[in-house]
Amino acid sequence: MSTTPPGGTDDTGRTGGPGDEAPRLGSRPRNFPPPPLVTPDAAAATVDLDTSQVAAVKAQAGRKGRIFAWSLWDWGSASFNAVVTTFVFTVYLTSDSFGEEAAVSASLGWALAAAGLLIAILAPVVGQRSDSAGRRKFWLGFNTYVVVAVTALLFFVAPDPNFLWLGLVLLAVGNIVFEFAGVNYNAMLAQVSTPTSIGKVSGLGWGMGYIGGIVLLLIVYFGFISPEVGLFGVTGEDGMDVRVAMLVSAAWFGVFALPVLLAVPEYHAPQAVARPHVGFFASYGVLAKSIAELWRDSRQTLYFLLASAVFRDGLAGVFTFGGVLAAGTFGFSPGEVIIFAIAANVVAGIATITIGLLDDKVGPKPVIVASLIGLVIAGSAVFLLHEGGATIFWIFGLMLCLFVGPAQSASRSFLARIIPEGREGEVFGLYATTGRAVSFLAPTAFALFVTLGGAQFWGILGIVLVLLIGLGLLIPVHAKQGGSTRGPDARLR
Repeated sequence: MSTTPPGGTDDTGRTGGPGDEAPRLGSRPRNFPPPPLVTPDAAAATVDLDTSQVAAVKAQAGRKGRIFAWSLWDWGSASFNAVVTTFVFTVYLTSDSFGEEAAVSASLGWALAAAGLLIAILAPVVGQRSDSAGRRKFWLGFNTYVVVAVTALLFFVAPDPNFLWLGLVLLAVGNIVFEFAGVNYNAMLAQVSTPTSIGKVSGLGWGMGYIGGIVLLLIVYFGFISPEVGLFGVTGEDGMDVRVAMLVSAAWFGVFALPVLLAVPEYHAPQAVARPHVGFFASYGVLAKSIAELWRDSRQTLYFLLASAVFRDGLAGVFTFGGVLAAGTFGFSPGEVIIFAIAANVVAGIATITIGLLDDKVGPKPVIVASLIGLVIAGSAVFLLHEGGATIFWIFGLMLCLFVGPAQSASRSFLARIIPEGREGEVFGLYATTGRAVSFLAPTAFALFVTLGGAQFWGILGIVLVLLIGLGLLIPVHAKQGGSTRGPDARLR
């Protein structure tokens, strides 16, 4: 650890003194070098990270329990990702019960687009304010239970055109608040992990999300939606099977979000990096200064935000269009699509948890690069061998899923390692913003290649192209201690 005597300078050239301001944003990256450093404290000290956080985590007798409690939020949040926004409620909302299919689908698109715009504008400031106020866990809990309430309110969306806008508004609000909760949840990764376990912990959480979604989907599908008369005598009359599934999903998230709120202590920024809490609109001025400081002192962080935004959109495209391709190009029935979705999420979950261990040994960047290369190879195989039918999609479609989760998890752990201490919420807010800003790439590329090729399977090349661009942007990215122009080059491999 470097110390700064009053009126003197430390090893980074900063001047110390009683009235000295907090260090610049890029001056204390969470950036950990490879072995032979074998202890968290040694790794942290080497990169000028205050070891008090690491020591506190090590001293906690229930640290493993806190990691598991943190990961259960991912498990529970799958109720919103899998059941509400992907496989159940949005399918229900775009059915002919709410109006003409094309018009309803367009309305859904506009509602989600508006939600995405608000997320992009607000997420960094929301994260920044939770950092400075020291109320990260509070806002995680608040936003989580707003999502729970919104999910429960979806019960009142009856299959009637008069209820369409109620469903759209609730869905948009849920998406916005869920993203805000995710910003604070991701920021807590540094609180429950150490420098040598951050990849494993991130992989555990992401994998738990995949597996939790599948468990809940099985409960919802076979308990309420598939049988003519489901649990508690629920039937499909008046959309009651889907509407009751929303109540089950709300309860699922509400229960599994509790452990992290009970087990993980509230975050308070160390005095050395703490910033004064300012008004909401003044936060945008602070944000602008922070981005300028990142550009000056930690430029690689911004480069990674750009690269990850592109390849994360490609990863999203794999799942977004996977079901469409399975049904349209490879002849899967609706039931077979659901079975494939279950298998795909199981494969993704297991791979993410397992490869999270590798993240800590070789570094997150090699995991991301290898995963993106694997995705490009598997996607190209689906395109080139599409005439092989369902068997080809089962083989190479599941191979795609094998790499999606590890790339997502390692992306989160890479960023968590290089974020300056005390800025986790703000930078993960920027992570959400950059992702939203380019979310048009995969859908546009898919549609463009389908149009040019004249067949649906050509869209696969559009997704592969987005992944390749993201890979190209990622390869030159590295993390330097102290920023892009000063300090030793400590690459995340």
